[in-house]
This record gives sequence, structure tokens and C-alpha cells, in this order.
Amino acid sequence: MEPDLAELEQHLDYCFCERTLLERALTHPSFEHERAGNGDYQRLEFLGDAVLGMVLAEALYLRFPQRDEGVLSRFRSQMADQDTLAAVARRCGLGAFIRLGRGEEQSAGRDKDSILADVLEATIAAIYLDGGLEAARRVILQLFGDLLDASDSTMRFSDAKSELQEMLSTRRLPSPDYRLVDESGPPHDRLFRFQVVVGTDVAGEGVGRSKKAAQQAAAAEALKHFACAAETAE
Repeated sequence: MEPDLAELEQHLDYCFCERTLLERALTHPSFEHERAGNGDYQRLEFLGDAVLGMVLAEALYLRFPQRDEGVLSRFRSQMADQDTLAAVARRCGLGAFIRLGRGEEQSAGRDKDSILADVLEATIAAIYLDGGLEAARRVILQLFGDLLDASDSTMRFSDAKSELQEMLSTRRLPSPDYRLVDESGPPHDRLFRFQVVVGTDVAGEGVGRSKKAAQQAAAAEALKHFACAAETAE
């Protein structure tokens, strides 16, 4: 028995006029392949990515008038990356409503970051097609409100991965390689451990509730490692 989509509409605070759009947004290609019907979410995902990007860009432009294009672009990119989209999708309970084929269902597909992120973008596109840009904007601002309400000091976040890449390039060292070494915890509360390897050496290790956070933590440790090495050499 499929879940009641009215419950999801309540989570989204949006009621569809054309429910088939929402059904398609929730349909994984594996489900469509097994039970050919109304189509899957892939085309909607393409549109939703563009709608989400535009609304986030507009919101950041209006909320942070003193910030330059580079900072705003980087913040939008982080807000719309796979880890963040998956986290937003989990907060609104999207996973429980995804229609999966048997194989994906058995491999815990409804909790995969990639699928959750794709379905969220497809759902945004479905809202846009059903209710127009204003409806999509309202839902997006509601879903991403905590991120958009970040203070100006939070906007000064340090992107350790970018900083490490730039530092290694300046020193003509190999690019960092981020390796997942451990993953634990229940599906709704995963803990990831990453190592960052430069050449053949482990330069840092980090833990986080998302892969992005763990990689950033590992990069920060690597920066400390290289800073200490430089001080020792002096």
C-alpha cells in the first residue's frame, strides 16, 4: 500500500491541483521500468535544479547586499549540493513517499543521498509546473529557510577543501584524494569518516554527519598538518 500523498503535501505546505505531477516526481526510474506508467522524475529533476538555483540566487542576492559574486556563488553551490539537498529531503520525510523498483527498495534506495536529492529537485519542478513560480519560491524559501537565515558571520565560512586545493597547487603538490574509511549509524543518522590523501600520505582525517562535513573536517586537519610542517621547517 502506497503512502498517502496528502501527508507529503502537508509537509510541503502545498496542495497539488494535478497530483500526477507529484506522483511522477516521486517515481524512480527503476519503478517506472518495472511498472510502466506515468513516467519517472528525471526530466522534472532537470527543471527543478534550474528553478531551485534561480530562487536561491535571488534570495542570497537580496539578503546579503554586501557580498560579492564569488561568495554568493559558493554559498549557493553548497546549499544546492547533494548532501544538503538530501538533508532537506529527510527533514520533510520525502524518502517514505518515493516509488522504487524492487532492487532499489532492497538496497535502501529511499535513504540514498543521490536519490533523495534528485527527488527533491523533481518535487520542486512539479510544484513549479502545478502552481507557478510564486508557489515554488514559497516552498523553497520554507524548506531552505534555516540556511538562508544564516548570519553574515556564518557567510564567512571557511571552505577548507578549496583552501587545501589552492595551497597544494601553489606548492606544486598532488591534488587531494578524499577516501571514505568508515560509515556507521542508522540510516537517518549516519556518521562518516574520511581521510584526505596527498600523494601517498594521509594528511588529515575528519568525521561528520554528512560526507561533505566529514570531507571538510578532513581538509581542515590537513591544513593544520601542512601549517605545522611549514613551521617546523622554518
